[in-house]
Amino acid sequence: MNRYVLKMVGRRICVGLLTLLAVSALIFFMTNLLPGDAAQVALGQSATPETVAALRRQFGLDQPVVFRFFSWLAGLATGNFGISYASGVPVRTIVGDRIVNSLTLAAVTTAVSVPIALIVGIVSAIYRGSRLDRVLGILTMSVVAVPEFLVASLAVMLFAVKLHWVSALSFSADTSTLTGFLKAYILPVMVLCFVVMAQMVRMTRAALINQLDSAYIEMAMLKGLRLRRVVLTHAMPNVVGPVANAMALSLSYLLGGVIIVETIFSYPGLASTFVDAVSNRDLPVVQFCVLFFSVCFLLLLLIADIFTIVFNPKLRKS
Repeated sequence: MNRYVLKMVGRRICVGLLTLLAVSALIFFMTNLLPGDAAQVALGQSATPETVAALRRQFGLDQPVVFRFFSWLAGLATGNFGISYASGVPVRTIVGDRIVNSLTLAAVTTAVSVPIALIVGIVSAIYRGSRLDRVLGILTMSVVAVPEFLVASLAVMLFAVKLHWVSALSFSADTSTLTGFLKAYILPVMVLCFVVMAQMVRMTRAALINQLDSAYIEMAMLKGLRLRRVVLTHAMPNVVGPVANAMALSLSYLLGGVIIVETIFSYPGLASTFVDAVSNRDLPVVQFCVLFFSVCFLLLLLIADIFTIVFNPKLRKS
C-alpha cells in the first residue's frame, strides 16, 4: 500500500469522523425534540409535579440542551454512555450483551451470505441469458419480494413446529457446543440471508457483465485464457468497488433493521432494545443505539472505500 493510498484512506477516516460528529449532534437534538417528558414517563401519571421536577434535576433535564449535548459528548469520549431513564442502570450495562449478540448474528450472516451471493452472481453473469441465469434471476427476485416476517413465520412452522429440527426460540439452545450454536442461529441466519443476498447477487451480476463486455476481456479470451482465470484474475478486481459498496449497504441492515427477526425468534439483540427504549422514551439508550448503528454503517462504508482504493489499479499505482 503506497503513500497515496494511505493518504486517501486517512482522508476517508477524517471525513468519517466529521460525519460522525454531525450525526451525533443530529441524534441528540432530534431525540430531545420527541414529545413527552422522560421524567413524567418514568414516574407515571400519578407523580406529583415536585417529584417530576426532582427527577428532571436528577436526569439533568433542567440544564440547557446545548450544555447537555457537550456533556454527552464528553461522556462518550470517556466511555460513559449515561444512565437509563427507565431502569436507572448504566447504558453500558444494558447494551453490552446485546451488542455482542447483534454482532455475532451479523458476523454469522455475513460469513454465510457473502460467499453465496458472490458465487450466484458470478455464475449468473457467466451464463447470462441462459436458462440457469433466468432461474437464478427469478429466485433472487422472489426472495427479495417476500416479506421477511413471512419467511421467518414459514421457517418456524416448517422446521420448528412440523419437523422439530430446531427450536422456535433461537436463544433457548445451549450455544457452547457446535450443535447448539447451529440450532440457535440457523433459522435467523437463513431468514436474514434471504433479505440481504438479493441486492448483492444483482449487483455482482450487473458489474461483472459490464466488465465481461470490455475489450480487454475479449482480448484475454482470444489469447486462449481459461474462462475461470479471465473472470477471477482480470474481471473480478475491477468489480470489487461497486460490489463492496453494495455489500456494505446490504450488511448495514443486519444491525439496525432486524427487529422483526429478533422478535419472531426471541433473539436478544440491540434492535429490540432500541425499540423498547423508544417506547419508554429512554433517551440515553436511544441515543447510544442510533449512534452505534451510525458508527457501524460508517465503518462498513469505510471498509468498502478501502477495498475500492486497494483493488483499483489507477488509484493503487498513482
